[in-house]
Amino acid sequence: MAKVNQLSHSANPRGVNSQGVSSEVRRENGLSLIMIGFMLWFFDTLVFFFMPAGERLGHGRPFAILIGSAFLAGAILIGLGMHLRKE
Repeated sequence: MAKVNQLSHSANPRGVNSQGVSSEVRRENGLSLIMIGFMLWFFDTLVFFFMPAGERLGHGRPFAILIGSAFLAGAILIGLGMHLRKE
């Protein structure tokens, strides 16, 4: 029982172990972020495919905003994922 109490007090107040995260977990999280970023870029290509139809209907600006924001979000996630995998 004393061992359990000692282990529970060794964690910081947020409940996160202060010893850090293993390199395997960081690599898996990094790969997940990279895959989500590429999925956003794939979504971006689908939006780009339907953009001419939106322009014909007079709704070209929302498509451009969506393409730009999805590209930026994907690039940020891919960059964060690569940074996590590198460490």
